[in-house]
Formats: sequence, C-alpha cells, structure tokens
Amino acid sequence: MNLGVKSLLHELGSLKKESGKWGNFSRHGEIGSTQGKGWMDRSIANALGEDEADVVISHEPVYQKNDNFSEVEEGITPISSSEIEGKRNSANAGHYVEHEFLKEREGLFSVLRFKDDRHCSPLIAEALDPDCKVSPVRVSNKLKQLGLKIAPKKRMLQVDVALSNGSNQIMEEARAVGERSAVLFNLLQQCRGKFSENFNWVASQGLVGVICFFMLGDAKVGCMERERQALLHFKQGVVDHFGTLSSWGNGEGETDCCKWRGVECDNQTGHVIMLDLHGTGHDGMGDFQILGGRISQLGPSLSELQHLKHLNLSFNLFEGVLPTQLGNLSNLQSLDLSDNFEMSCENLEWLSYLPSLTHLDLSGVDLSKAIHWPQAINKMSSSLTELYLSFTKLPWIIPTISISHTNSSTSLAVLDLSLNGLTSSINPWLFYFSSSLVHLDLFGNDLNGSILDALGNMTNLAYLDLSLNQLEGEIPKSFSISLAHLDLSWNQLHGSIPDAFGNMTTLAYLDLSSNHLNGSIPDALGNMTTLAHLYLSANQLEGEIPKSLRDLCNLQILLLSQNNLSGLLEKDFLACSNNTLESLYLSENQFKGSFPDLSGFSQLRELYLGFNQLNGTLPESIGQLAQLQGLNIRSNSLQGTVSANHLFGLSKLWDLDLSFNYLTVNISLEQVPQFQAQEIKLASCKLGPRFPNWLQTQKRLQELDISASGISDVIPNWFWNLTSNLVWLNISNNHISGTLPNLEATPSLGMDMSSNCLKGSIPQSVFNGQWLDLSKNMFSGSVSLSCGTTNQSSWGLLHVDLSNNQLSGELPKCWEQWKYLIVLNLTNNNFSGTIKNSIGMLHQMQTLHLRNNSLTGALPLSLKNCRDLRLIDLGKNKLSGKMPAWIGGNLSDLIVVNLRSNEFNGSIPLNLCQLKKVQMLDLSSNNLSGIIPKCLNNLTAMGQNGSLVIAYEERLFVFDSSISYIDNTVVQWKGKELEYKKTLRLVKSIDFSNNKLNGEIPIEVTDLVELLSLNLSKNNLIGSIPLMIGQLKSLDFLDLSQNQLHGGIPVSLSQIAGLSVLDLSDNILSGKIPSGTQLHSFNASTYDGNPGLCGPPLLKKCQEDETKEVSFTSLINEKDIQDDTNNIWFYGNIVLGFIIGFWGVCGTLLLNRSWRYSYFQTLNKIKDWLHMTTTTNINRLRRSF
Repeated sequence: MNLGVKSLLHELGSLKKESGKWGNFSRHGEIGSTQGKGWMDRSIANALGEDEADVVISHEPVYQKNDNFSEVEEGITPISSSEIEGKRNSANAGHYVEHEFLKEREGLFSVLRFKDDRHCSPLIAEALDPDCKVSPVRVSNKLKQLGLKIAPKKRMLQVDVALSNGSNQIMEEARAVGERSAVLFNLLQQCRGKFSENFNWVASQGLVGVICFFMLGDAKVGCMERERQALLHFKQGVVDHFGTLSSWGNGEGETDCCKWRGVECDNQTGHVIMLDLHGTGHDGMGDFQILGGRISQLGPSLSELQHLKHLNLSFNLFEGVLPTQLGNLSNLQSLDLSDNFEMSCENLEWLSYLPSLTHLDLSGVDLSKAIHWPQAINKMSSSLTELYLSFTKLPWIIPTISISHTNSSTSLAVLDLSLNGLTSSINPWLFYFSSSLVHLDLFGNDLNGSILDALGNMTNLAYLDLSLNQLEGEIPKSFSISLAHLDLSWNQLHGSIPDAFGNMTTLAYLDLSSNHLNGSIPDALGNMTTLAHLYLSANQLEGEIPKSLRDLCNLQILLLSQNNLSGLLEKDFLACSNNTLESLYLSENQFKGSFPDLSGFSQLRELYLGFNQLNGTLPESIGQLAQLQGLNIRSNSLQGTVSANHLFGLSKLWDLDLSFNYLTVNISLEQVPQFQAQEIKLASCKLGPRFPNWLQTQKRLQELDISASGISDVIPNWFWNLTSNLVWLNISNNHISGTLPNLEATPSLGMDMSSNCLKGSIPQSVFNGQWLDLSKNMFSGSVSLSCGTTNQSSWGLLHVDLSNNQLSGELPKCWEQWKYLIVLNLTNNNFSGTIKNSIGMLHQMQTLHLRNNSLTGALPLSLKNCRDLRLIDLGKNKLSGKMPAWIGGNLSDLIVVNLRSNEFNGSIPLNLCQLKKVQMLDLSSNNLSGIIPKCLNNLTAMGQNGSLVIAYEERLFVFDSSISYIDNTVVQWKGKELEYKKTLRLVKSIDFSNNKLNGEIPIEVTDLVELLSLNLSKNNLIGSIPLMIGQLKSLDFLDLSQNQLHGGIPVSLSQIAGLSVLDLSDNILSGKIPSGTQLHSFNASTYDGNPGLCGPPLLKKCQEDETKEVSFTSLINEKDIQDDTNNIWFYGNIVLGFIIGFWGVCGTLLLNRSWRYSYFQTLNKIKDWLHMTTTTNINRLRRSF
C-alpha cells in the first residue's frame, strides 16, 4: 500500500510516546561536540528534516573508536548549529514533526513504500529509543497494521551477502542509493551516545536498514526537490508556444517532476536521469511540439541535474551559444542537441569532461568558430562510439597543424560529418579511426582525388556514404567485403563499373548515380544476391540490361534512368524479383519495342518508363498491378485507347502521367477507376472535344494537367470544385470557353489557362495563388481588383502573365502585396496611365513585360530598387522623359533591355555601359540625341563566347514542387518582329535606330565580336564606317542606312562570311564597292542613295574600271597575233617531221632490193620460232595431265 511520510512518522512516533521517553532537544549540542552526554538526542523527524543530508557519506568512511566521538575523519561532515537551529522553532518534537518537517518535505517524499523484515524492525526500534523501551515486536506489529509486507527471503539473502563483503562495500551501495540513504542514516545518530563502543557495527547495521527500506522494500520515490526547482527554472527560460511543458508546475498532482513530460527518474533514488524534450511535428507527422529560447540561459539549470544520463533537446528552436556548464554533467551518456539551427558553439573542449559519453549529436549546430574541433574530439573519452556532426559548418582542417591522437577514442564506430564542405585534408585525421569505424558518412563535402585517398584502410566498414563530393578517377576494384551500404553518387567518377562488385555478396544498397560512368552494366552484378537497392541513373551507360539481373531475387528498387541504355524490355528481364521489386525507373533512355508485360510483379509500386521510344498500345495487364502507386510513361510513341479496363484495378494509384503520347483516354462516368489520385497528367492526349466528366470523381487532386488535349467545351461548374486542394492546374492550349468564378483555392495554387477562349473579367480570387498564367485569352476589364485580395499565401504571387488579352485601365497600385513576384507580363493589352512608384517594392522581380500598351509618363525612380531584374521590355508605349542613368548603375544583372517605340529624349547615358551582362539593347524609335557612347566595348557579354539563359525554376513552396519557366521577348529582326523564347539566349543585338543621334560610329563597337545584329539606321551619324568593322565575324544583320556617313566601304566588310542582311543606303558613301562574292551578292538597293558608289552590283561602273577595260582589250589583240604565228610554225614542223621519218625508212626498202629481202626473211624466222615454241609447250602440258 502507499503510505504517506506524515502518517508513518506519526504512527512510529506514537510508539515513542507510549514508551514515555520522548525527550527534549538540546539546543547547544552539535555533532562532534563533547558537551552534555556526548551526542544530543535527535528524532526521526530531525534526521529527515534537513534540506540536505545531515551527514555526507564518503567513499570509504573511517570512524574513530572513542567514548566521546569527538573526531570524524573523512566519514561524516557535520552540519552547522545555525542550520539546525533554523529548523527548531517548536518547543517539542511533535509540533516540529507535524509542522516544519512535513511542510517542507511532504512534496519530496510524497509516496514511500516500505517492507518489513526481521532486520528492519529491531533497527527501527533501536533508532526510536536507544534505551530499547520500544520493542521490535511492537514496531513490526505497527508496520503490519499499516499494511507493510515481509520482504522475500531471496532479497534478504542478497543483503546478507552484501553485508559479508564488509562495511566499505555496504557504504558504497548506500552511496549508490543516493542522497536519501544518507538522510536516513541519521536515524542511527541517536544510538551513538548509548552504543559508542559498537558504533561501526551499528553504522553497518543501520545501512542494512537503509537498504531494507529503499533497495529491498520495492520503493518508488518522487524526484528530488533541488532537481525539481532546477527544472522549473529551466522552464522559465524556455519559449513554449505549444504547451509542451504544461505538465511542469506546482499545482495539485504536479509536484512529482518524475511524472512531467519528457522527464524520467531513477525508480530508487528519484534523481532525474533523462530529459527528452525533442521537438515533434517538423516532419509533418503528429502535432507541433517545439521549444525555443536562448540555450545559454538554460545552462545553469541543466548543470544542477548532476545525475542526468540522457539529454535530448533536438529539433527545436533554441538559439545562442551552447553553455559550457554542460561539461559538469559527468554522468551524461548521450547528448542530442541536433537540428537547432540557430545554436552555436565556439569551443568543444568541455566535451572532454564527459567521461561516460557514448552518443553525441550536434548536427545543425553552428561550429564554424570551433577551429580546434579535431583536437577536442581526440580528447574525448574512449567510451564515445557514436558522433554526429552533420551540417555544422565545421572549419577545414589545416594540413600544417599537427593533431595528436594520444588520448583519442579508438572505439568510435559511427561518424557522421556530412554536409560540411570539408576538403580532403580531413583524410589523415580519419585514418586514425580506420580500424574501429563501422559507419562513415561524408555526404555533401568537398572531397577530391580518388576514393582510395579518402578511404585508406577502413576494412571494417559496413556503411559508407561519399556522395555529393568531387571525387574523381575510376571506382576501385576492391572495397571492404563487409559493406552493406555503399553510396558514391553525385561525384566525378568515370570509367566502367568494375566486375569486382560481384564479390560483394553482403551489399544490400549500391548507389553510383550521377557520375560519368560509361560502358555496359556488368553481368557480375547478378552475383550480388543480397542487393535490394541499385541506383545507376544519370550516367552514360549503354547497351542492354544484362540478363544476370534476373537473378537478384531480393531487389526492391532499380533506378537506371537517364542513361543511353537500349534494347527491348523482355517479359522476364527481372524474373526473380517479381515478388520483391517495388520501384522500377527506366526513364530517359532509348528502350524500344512494345510496352513490357509486368503483370507478375505483385509488389510493384512505382513504374517510370517516360522519355523512351516505346511504341504499340498500353496493355490492359497493367491493371493487374494492384500495388501500383505511380505510373509515368510520358513522352513515348504509344498509341491506342486507354479505357477503364487499364486503370480499374489500380486502386492505390496516386500519380498517373500519360502525357505526350498518341493515346486517347476514354473513360465514362459508368466505369470510373477506383483510385483517388493526387496527380493526373494527360497533356497532349486526346480527351475532347467534351470535358472529361470522370475527373469529377477525383477528390484528392493536387496536380491536374490536361493541356493540349483537344477540349472544345465550356468549363462545367463541377470542375471548379477540384480546385480546393489543387497545387497545379494546367488546361492551356485548348479551345475552352466560359468565364472564371471566384475560386476557393489553396494559397499555393499554380494555374495555367493560357491559349484558350476564356472571357469576362478576371476574378479577384485567382490572385491568391502563387503562379498565374491567363495569357492569350479574351479577358477584359481592369485588374485593379487584385488590390483587394485576401487570404493570400505568406509567399504571395511568384508569376503573373496576363499578356495578349483585352485588359484596360490603370496598372495596380498595390504592388507591395506581390513582393515575392518574379515574373510580371502584361504585354499586348490596353493599359494606360503611369507606372506606379510602388512597383519598386518588387525587390525579387526578374522579368518585367509591359510592352504594347498605352502607358505614359517617366519611369518611376523606385524601379532601380528591383536589382534582380534580368529582362525589362517596355517597348511600344508612350513613356517619356530622359533615359534614366540608373538602369546601368543599379540594374547590373540586366540581359535584355527593350525600350523601343517610346518618347524618351536626351542622350544615351554613359551608365548603360555598366550592363556587362546585356545581350540585347534596343533603344530604337525614340527621340534620343547626342553621340553614341564610346564605352560600348564594356558590354562584355556581346564580346565573349557563351550566352546567359533567361530561365527560372519557380518553386511552389507549400508542397515543394517547382515549375520551369523560360522567358521570351519580341525582337526586331531583319525588319520583322519575331518572338524568341528558347533561342533568345542566342540573340546579341544593338538597335539605336530611328533616333536623332549624331557624331561618328565609335570604333569601340568593333570589339563586340559576338554581335549578331547592329542597327544604327535613321539617325544623323557622320564620319566613315570603322575600318575594323570586319572584326564582327558573327554579324548577321547590319543596317547603317539613312545617315550621313561618307567615305568608302571598308574592305574588311567583305570578310564577314555570315552577313545575310546589309543596308548602307541613303548615305554619302563613295568609291568602289569592295570586290568579292559576299558584297556583290546583295541587291543593288543595299547601296542605293549613295551617288558616289560604283561597281557591282551597281550598274554604275567606276572610272578606273573603264580605263582598265580599254587597256585590257589592246593587250588581247596583240596576244592573238602572236598566237597565230606560233601556230603556223608548230604545224609546219609536224608535217616536215612526218615526211622525213616515213620516207627515210620506207623509201630505202623500196629502192634497195637486198635490204628488202633481208628484212622480210628476218620477219619469217621470227614467225617460225614463235610457232614452234608454242606448239612444243602445249604438247608437254597435255602429257603431264
């Protein structure tokens, strides 16, 4: 039974009163005093009544054996008389027991459970009355009346054994029991005066009594008052918005701190041994329970918990410098302060004062100033086995500093230094732990060199993560054969996958993704029979999937996407894993043939085959994958009809992507699939012409894309009910008509309804989302209503595109509520009025399109605050005033500047030359005057290879999804307005045409060697064309027409081979057009209006050309006469030679008979010899065969 201290003392005290020996207190007596009878009489209440123990038992107490006990050596520390007197304000012991002691100690000893036995009763009797007038039998009976039980004999035998080991061991056990045993030891102080000669025996037996009460008595005690107060003080310094510590208090039922949330006490001593206040709810699971406050103010309170073994304050919002008082918690075994990202620590030396620490987690704590962290770790106790320092901003180890390992722990088994940016200078320090480490995580650092440099001789590793580093070279052919987890992803590794991996038969997890590995997947991987996770994606692997993978019977996840793998996906290519495979990613490869039959894969949950070359139809057997949750086959060449039969059995499907195939989706309301999907993407599939009614059954949709699906219908009313949970909605590029109602949408909604036939006004509610594209519709009216939006997300709109509509009125005045806007496009509408100053509050804006409206006035000065702007297109308005100089001075990230067709005046400011990233600068069709700045060569992006892409990855924050956006603008190109989007990055142009500029063309413009288009026409430029203009080798378009340029056309101009458009008309140019097919190939109109020009392709001949023509004709006549003479001599010599040669031989034979006879006789002999030789050889051949 539970027995209160007040009742117990009252009942036992009554035995003392009945004996008639209840004495008075001696006010002048003191422990260690020889006055009176040696030792004063003290009651049980007095012995228990002090806030601290009356005596503190040392490790090995030694007592002097003399009559007076006047000395105490290392055994008992006396308390002062003032402390005693402060407790003795009552005239009698009874009043003191009932009033002072119980008032102070009832909360501490709230519930005690006692057990009686044959040893306890005599000891209690002796303690009550040294004269032995209170018998043990009466004590035992009283305890039995109170409901106490006899302790089991087995435990009593344990006491006897402990007693036989000597008083020192007993004292040690008593000390282990804690403070409460020291308090109750004072029960025996009363016996000192009567049993002085046998004090050691009494002390020993008294401690046995203590053990009987508190170790054998099955006691469960409350927490210590001092520790309780320390916890309450801790609570005062904590920010607790979620009521995590609501159970910590002084109210009824709250006095026992051992019952408080997060607190655990020792069942026997009552000391707090665990404080677990880790935050919850951060992972989306459960309620938010997060604490905050300055951790430095909590140090003194925590240091009072001297018996604390486990402290966990992880996943909270504590901030400030970590208090070094934590080093006083010498009993601490585990310390977890992880994921308090505003917490810091400048010195880790205090960790060496925690001799029992085995587990330390400071992940997320800022250790950037703890420059000697390796030395501090080395000084820690050898008991440390787990160390987690992930994402702590650890300083680099300086290679020149020697790090001693003399006292460091060689028992460290788990080490996590991930996400710290450490370099390979960490390697020598790691090598010291190579023999003990079992788990090593170096993910997200800056390690370079080879893997062997990072590993050393770590042969006992079972877990190794080197992902997201800068490791190079080939993968080693040998690793620790005991590895179960190996992650080398996101490095710079190259070469092939070694066959030696087949020897790692214990490996269950292998990730080599996102490297530069090539070659084929080795057949040896089929020997890794324990492999469950295989990631080889984002490499340059080629060939077919090896047939040996069908032997991996434990395979659960296979990722081979983003490679160059090819071949057919046969039915049994993963045969053995058909009962284990859960995820199959083969997307972005070159697999061909028909869709694989995967009907036997009963556990398959994710199937991603997108961006391949699969053809044929989607088999209905896909509906047999009952566990399937994600199906993505986008961007293939599949065709045919997808009906309810394909999808009906997929009750767990939440992600369906059939986009960009040639599929027709035909599902009726009578055959609705059983799944409730979160994502349905059917872009470019044929759904129309009617709206797909079956979609109204999907109540959990977060993403819906039915763009370009051939729908020509009015939006049904039920469709808007789907928007309540949507994060992304895309119905663009259809022929959908109707109006938009006020939507009850999520504050994170992204919506693309562009390129449809929607009309009417734009409702206010659509501006509550994060991404909005209503371009290329027929919306009308004003958008000023957007200033009244409520229920906006905390991030607000990121993207607004209302271009190509019929909107009118003034621009909104409330730009401040769109302060996170990145893209604003209001092009091709009828907006009027001025641009409001509040637009300068869009500090994150990167794209501003206001082209082709009727805006007036000057550019607001506040726009210079939009320093992130990369594109600004304000063309075709009525903006006026001077060209602002701050465009160049403040908006240095600009890539596209289009201010054409406005009414700007004044000169071109020199600050524009500070736009080093600008690739398109169009100031044409304004009233600009003055000279062209000579500093144009500072526009370095036009003089260098490469180009900047104007593209954004706009993230929808709530559900951590993102939308890719590539910017576009209209460029005046070769006399036409053309829209550039993906190729906009290739356009590098300057257009200052149709202004009133004067002066010469600066020679510095010829340094912009990557310029594609230069238009300076329709100005008042004078001087000559720069002689070095031929340096602009990339030039495709050059228009210098309608100026007052004079002089000749530079010869270097003919060296620009790619020039396709040239206009030099209406100037004062003169001289001959340089020869060459490049300049001569242009139409004559290119050079019109220049009376002084001559030569092809103009009909006008140059004067020097006419002179040369006459000289050339005379020269030709003389040459013809000389050629005729030479021909007569040539042919005459041929005739003469023939006559002499023929008649010199034939004439002699004709006239001389003897010569003629000899000549023909010789010919006959030659004939006979040839005949005889031929006949003889033929006969020999016949005989041989």
